[in-house]
Amino acid sequence: MKFNVMVVDDEKNIREGLGKALEMDNYSVYLAADGSEAVDLLQENDIDLIISDLIMPKMSGEELLSKVSVECPTIPVIILTAHGTIETAVNAMRNGAYDFVTKPINLDRFSLLVKRALSNRKLVLQHRALQEELERKSQFSNIIGRSEAMKKIFEVISQVAPTKASVLITGDSGVGKELVADAIHYHSPRKDKPFIKVHCAALTETLLESELFGHEKGAFTGAFAKKRGRFELAHGGTIFLDEIGEINQNIQIKILRVLQEKQFERVGGEETVTVNVRIISATNKDLTEEIREGRFREDLFYRLNVVNIKIPPLRERKDDIPLLVTSFLKEFARENNKTIEGFDTKARQALFSYSWPGNIRELRNCIESAVVMCKSNLITMEDLPENIRQDSDKDFIKLELGISMPDAEKEIIRSTLHFVNGNKSKAAQILGIGRKTLHRKVEEYKLE
Repeated sequence: MKFNVMVVDDEKNIREGLGKALEMDNYSVYLAADGSEAVDLLQENDIDLIISDLIMPKMSGEELLSKVSVECPTIPVIILTAHGTIETAVNAMRNGAYDFVTKPINLDRFSLLVKRALSNRKLVLQHRALQEELERKSQFSNIIGRSEAMKKIFEVISQVAPTKASVLITGDSGVGKELVADAIHYHSPRKDKPFIKVHCAALTETLLESELFGHEKGAFTGAFAKKRGRFELAHGGTIFLDEIGEINQNIQIKILRVLQEKQFERVGGEETVTVNVRIISATNKDLTEEIREGRFREDLFYRLNVVNIKIPPLRERKDDIPLLVTSFLKEFARENNKTIEGFDTKARQALFSYSWPGNIRELRNCIESAVVMCKSNLITMEDLPENIRQDSDKDFIKLELGISMPDAEKEIIRSTLHFVNGNKSKAAQILGIGRKTLHRKVEEYKLE
């Protein structure tokens, strides 16, 4: 990211000298002779930092600062001042200036100050981008993700939602399979019809059969009245069978019949019930292995698996972590009536480095805990759960077996940059590559 820096000073030598120094540091430079000219440049260009003298004709530095503070409050302003006007510069900082530099200017100190101001500006822009993406009304607003893997899932949802096809959603526990089922139903022609959810692993065989297909009065002990099952209640709409890999063969046969004939009988009954229901199912099991072991019917699998959506674990889509963290932080800070701006560097790095075996569910619980434990406006390592703190003390990189070479390289570069706090020279030295090569890789993998 190349920053745009504007120098505002009525003295030509100072203005142009600072401009050349900034260009040598690889910034795009804009020059203005007074505040009025600076305002015009602000309206025409995206400026990331303003360096302004205090005393100028037409519009002074104080007037310019006042205008920027109101109209562009996220743009930092560094004030240039002579020794005799330091008190004025301090007042300017009270009114919103980022810092001040005294003349004659020490270019080394000036360069570090500019770098620090732009680093803060970068964080502000990143935070704004995350907020905009979170608040953007998209067709999948209930699913948070911007990684390439999630973009592909969004495309599949868009294609399959308008159809009648059965969908099998697979993935580890906690990855958000239910949210994908929600998105499919609510973007389908059945969105105004019932959407019934059943957690198959939470019920015994007898209770699950009654829950799915209903029962007649007296069908078993405790059946005091006729009850309609979830398939009947879902007529015209969608039924979501979560953890379908847990159901036994008897119930599998009845579900297969619903898929093939759209018919079934209630438990203890003889009347045939006809339904029009779309089935979306989910499992964290490998159903092909279950078929080999004789625990799951192959014919039912093919009926359920017309379209398969595999959701990768969070450790394989770490690009989604900042967005998820921002969303959960906002949610739990509001719930707990706290004002929390974010995470310090170490806490942020720990969240990114952790492998998240519990996936999004574990991340969500972690952020809720951190918000509750936080005593200031910034979450630190001490606020995070103990297992994440302990994991962050280990200086190694975790790579999954089966990961591709480009993904492995991306993760190694990203983790190394985190380890050296973004110092590309140190990172390049550790990785044994040239700085230019590292810059190219950073841009290629979008690691900025």
